[in-house]
Amino acid sequence: MPEGTLIIQVGRRGGFTLPKKLRDKYNIRSGDMLTLLDLDGVFVLIPKVSKIDELADEIARELQDKGITLEEMLRLLREERERYYEERYGQV
Repeated sequence: MPEGTLIIQVGRRGGFTLPKKLRDKYNIRSGDMLTLLDLDGVFVLIPKVSKIDELADEIARELQDKGITLEEMLRLLREERERYYEERYGQV
């Protein structure tokens, strides 16, 4: 088994226990949130909130501060995508 690989058992209700060694190493405490990333059957467990979630929240705050709604942002992105497509591939 490769170094860093651990075997854990899933309980009846779907829970499992992270080994104390890992909890201590990554400062994971009871009640902490973890992010589970499913890469087509390969699970990646990320301690705390992922950077992606933090960046998404930051972008949402920036848009809100500028008075831009999500719908407006999506509309602008669609228009830009159409403009790019037309420039690159000609008329649709």
